[in-house]
Amino acid sequence: MVITILDGLFNGISIGSILLLAALGLAIVFGLMGVINMAHGELMMLGAYTTYLVQNGFRALGDGWFEAYILAALPMAFLVAALAGIVLERGVIRYLYGRPLETLLATWGVSLILQQFVRSVNWVIVIGLVLFCLLFFGGMWLLRRRADFERIRPIALAILLPLSLAIAGIVGNSIGQARGLAVTQPWFGAQNVDVTAPAWLRGGIPIGAYQLSSVRIFILLLTALCVAGVYFFLQKTPWGLRIRSVTQNRSMSACLGIPTQKVDALTFALGSGLAGIAGCAVSLLGSVGPNTGQNYIVNTFMVVVVGGVGKLVGTIVGAMAIGIAEYLIGSATLALVFAPLKPLADFFTTFGTTSMAKVLVFALIVAFLQFRPGGLFPQKGRTVDA
Repeated sequence: MVITILDGLFNGISIGSILLLAALGLAIVFGLMGVINMAHGELMMLGAYTTYLVQNGFRALGDGWFEAYILAALPMAFLVAALAGIVLERGVIRYLYGRPLETLLATWGVSLILQQFVRSVNWVIVIGLVLFCLLFFGGMWLLRRRADFERIRPIALAILLPLSLAIAGIVGNSIGQARGLAVTQPWFGAQNVDVTAPAWLRGGIPIGAYQLSSVRIFILLLTALCVAGVYFFLQKTPWGLRIRSVTQNRSMSACLGIPTQKVDALTFALGSGLAGIAGCAVSLLGSVGPNTGQNYIVNTFMVVVVGGVGKLVGTIVGAMAIGIAEYLIGSATLALVFAPLKPLADFFTTFGTTSMAKVLVFALIVAFLQFRPGGLFPQKGRTVDA
């Protein structure tokens, strides 16, 4: 019985660590910036697909290299997701600060676009995108050097945008017709792809009749490292101080010379990069597909809300509480524990599946928020009034 409970707690903590890793980035973006980013799950998906590509690249180099691919995949997943986050913030979010409903709708649209992009991406699309970026952003960069740029900016946008799209579309279409299937074949398609863990992450540590998974232990350690890194960055570095300052009072921070737009971009890049690392970790547990992020987005929002918006400690406690509760209920461990008490045992047996456990946990969260709408660690002071 004791071993069963300990095994359930370990598995619950490991699920909580995955939720925490996924929610860390959302806690920064949603908690510190007030942006409801429905594309956060798709940023995780980009990190997972980056891991898949890095794995294939290292596999081509030989077995010796393959064992170390995860060490390269983690920073690459962070960079790819962070760059996507910067593009999202600069292109969409910065025009919607202070309007949460608009950010929700806009980022939901972006999430659908990213899902379809992963299903359809091929060499023609990539070449077209690169050409469009070179023409449009290169042209805007050249025009920005003019003294009267602000005056001619609307005209420049009206001319450069459709012209760049037309040229990129024509060139991409011409390449596709000339090269055929070689460049029009989707890289990934709609089907899931598999990421294989290195040999040193397979198996586990045996404890009696049970075994602690090496992959889950690795994710636990990775989560602890990410939490420590985020805490150190926010509390001990100049840019972390600037982020906290802008969070509390944007107007006063701008008056003191803090570059608020750079702070916004850095904050969004950090939150998005952490989502990429979460995607890399999730890819070690199962196959990766266009809908990978959708499996985690609701739970990650629940973690942030239960813990308290903008509170790192609350995010940790909320993730662990939800992860442990979901596993103990869904694996029927609680039904076994309360076997002597038949009414309780029957109750937990009814919810002893993964889907039913989610229903019960969400119901408990709703009930909890009726008494503590601010979460476990509610915001206090000036931040509440902002």
